[in-house]
Amino acid sequence: MGGDRVYDVPSARRGSVLDEAELRALAEVLDSDGPLSMGAWRAAFEERFAALVGARHALSVTSGTVALEIAIGLLGLRPGDEVVVSPQTFHATIQPLLDLDVRVRFCDVDPYSLNVDPDRLAGLLTERTRAVLLVHYGGWPAEMEVVAELARARGITVLEDCAHALGAEYRGRRPGALGDIACFSFHSSKNITTLGEGGMITTDRDDWARRVERRRSNQVDGVFTRAHPPAGDVPPLLPWMQYSAYVYRESCESVRRSGTNATLSEAAAAVGLVQLGKLDGFVARRRAIAARLDAVASDRPDVRVQRPGPGVGHAYHLYTCFVAGGPDTRTRLVRALDARGVEIQLRYFPLHLVPEWRARGHGPGECPTAERLWFAEQLNLPCHPGLTDRQVDHLVEAFADSLDAVLPAGGVPVPLSTVPSSPGWSRGLPQGDRL
Repeated sequence: MGGDRVYDVPSARRGSVLDEAELRALAEVLDSDGPLSMGAWRAAFEERFAALVGARHALSVTSGTVALEIAIGLLGLRPGDEVVVSPQTFHATIQPLLDLDVRVRFCDVDPYSLNVDPDRLAGLLTERTRAVLLVHYGGWPAEMEVVAELARARGITVLEDCAHALGAEYRGRRPGALGDIACFSFHSSKNITTLGEGGMITTDRDDWARRVERRRSNQVDGVFTRAHPPAGDVPPLLPWMQYSAYVYRESCESVRRSGTNATLSEAAAAVGLVQLGKLDGFVARRRAIAARLDAVASDRPDVRVQRPGPGVGHAYHLYTCFVAGGPDTRTRLVRALDARGVEIQLRYFPLHLVPEWRARGHGPGECPTAERLWFAEQLNLPCHPGLTDRQVDHLVEAFADSLDAVLPAGGVPVPLSTVPSSPGWSRGLPQGDRL
């Protein structure tokens, strides 16, 4: 797809909608005499978020990537440890593991949800497995009851990447409080945003919350003990030195990691707080769009849509369906949609096949279901609250017309040469898989 092309139905540059409510919150932040960092807005945002998710702690940071880096740092992974991960996610989910001398084992995906397949997960767990890193793909929560049972029996930590899952439900609970620790993203394309970037870490563990607080606040993540008052030639601290008083109250026994400044600004937190109040409406809009797309495909045997079972609420960060007939048929359909003004981005390229993970010994055949679906069947259509009613109508009509053109009644695909091509597409795969 041409990078400069304007589509009638674009993929999400913004996954939510901002209006006067966010502007009022920003004006309130600027008009106040409060700090622009580590103030009341951040505290309120984190409190509201923890209550929404159902976690004991919610700690905001500057991005979902930073949230994952900090959370993985809490796991205490050592050389020789094993971590099971999903291949069907953005590379930030597992990228911090490249810095560690651990063995990464990719778990193939369920062919319907694209989440880790619990049956395959069970066969990958060993006595050296320390963690499972999973993503709730597209907003469909992973089968967490099975995953949690497998992990608990072996003392394995479960880390949820909830970048897609804000607003989803799982058997009366919400992603972010289903595992041991979870990470959210507030990137511009996600279900809510904090001015384009931002993230959150949720956990019920008090000790992990204290460590996250230290790291994000530019303090050392270490083992500290109470110290005796200094003696000898050490000068006393005067009253106005209160922020330095801890240096005499603590002794550092060991350092796990250095700190960093991952503080979410007050302006970003204020916008996030307003966006949380709109979340139900955003998710309802996504579900309404998905329902219309499902209706187009539901009576076609050559298209398979996602249908979560009872008790599972899909947040539809991504709308995903699957097209029978092989890679040429999928390419025909994408070209037909593109010619009708619908922007298509396929998400995500299987991570075990990207260069950095091939360099670590991974490759084709490791996750055959993920490979087959991504290269031959998977289709992601625009689905976000920024679409107008007119754009949704156009999307639904274009989807129906494209299916009729490429997979007409009788199931005989139209020859590839008769389907219009657009500048960004070749016979095979899209030229880029963008975040």
